[in-house]
Amino acid sequence: MKILVTGGAGFIGSHVVDAYLAAGHDVAVVDNLASGVRANLNPAARFHHADIRDPAALGPIFEAERPELVNHHAAQASVKLSMQDPASDAMVNVIGSLNVLEACRRFGVRKLIYAGTGGAAVGEPRYLPVDEDHPVEPLSPYGANKHAVEHYCDLYRANWNLDTTILRYSNIYGPRQDPFGEAGVIAVFAGRMLAGKEPIVNGTGEQERDYVYVGDVARANVHALDGGGGRHRRRRLGQRTVRPPGADHRPRQAAPPRPRAARRGVQNPPDLGASPRGARLGARDRPRPRPGADRRRDAGRLTSWGRAISPIEASRTSSRRSDRRPRRVRTAPDPIVPDPTDA
Repeated sequence: MKILVTGGAGFIGSHVVDAYLAAGHDVAVVDNLASGVRANLNPAARFHHADIRDPAALGPIFEAERPELVNHHAAQASVKLSMQDPASDAMVNVIGSLNVLEACRRFGVRKLIYAGTGGAAVGEPRYLPVDEDHPVEPLSPYGANKHAVEHYCDLYRANWNLDTTILRYSNIYGPRQDPFGEAGVIAVFAGRMLAGKEPIVNGTGEQERDYVYVGDVARANVHALDGGGGRHRRRRLGQRTVRPPGADHRPRQAAPPRPRAARRGVQNPPDLGASPRGARLGARDRPRPRPGADRRRDAGRLTSWGRAISPIEASRTSSRRSDRRPRRVRTAPDPIVPDPTDA
């Protein structure tokens, strides 16, 4: 299948490109390298250096590639920047996405896979675990804009028969993640610990988050090639942070809470198979709530891949496991050479 991946030089998008190539597909990448990295690019994929905000640049690319499917990962992914400059955030995440949807319509693309957001769109959960029917109450322009594009996907499906699959991601970690950014607490913590610094927890340290390994996300995107039409969403969760070799630092609670950040976020994923790097149980196997059980109190037990934990508890868990040999993350060799921006 001919596939065009926007944001294919970014952290997540580059892994999706690798997975598609490994599955035997013909892949092209569109990226402006604003946050993507050229070293992430797979040399087996054709690379187009272009910005999704420029429809004049997208047209010739779609004309030349004639993709059957478009995987849209290009985005402005910083919640902080969206709060500082909502208009710029909307230009990339809404207008840029509309440009991609329009190009799909004009050039007869059969299907679009859209990388949405789970926690940022939902806001502060009313109940846990969060499912696809949970009310959408974003706390930031980023969450609002990413969710708005879901409605545009529905409109293009209803009016122009563009098949769409929306994947709402939780917190993703893994190789190629930026350890200096605001997102990706596992990469940030690991980077500071390896540098001999204390990880800094924003707020009380009792927040709960889901973590999903980027390889699971890539695999979900492969599954979505032939399934998940309409508004079907798939989510994958991870379980805990792991202490890097030689690190001897526990997080310290020294920073104020981030503005407009939900305190808890535990999502309810479907069963796409287990991953050795985090996922333990499929959705059918996850524990069910006891009759009359309080969903918030039992949220940890109901998390599908295991128990949701806070950063402070993650440190304690790591300490108890410090006598064990750390697992090594094994990845395929990265090719030399990647998206307008990464989701």
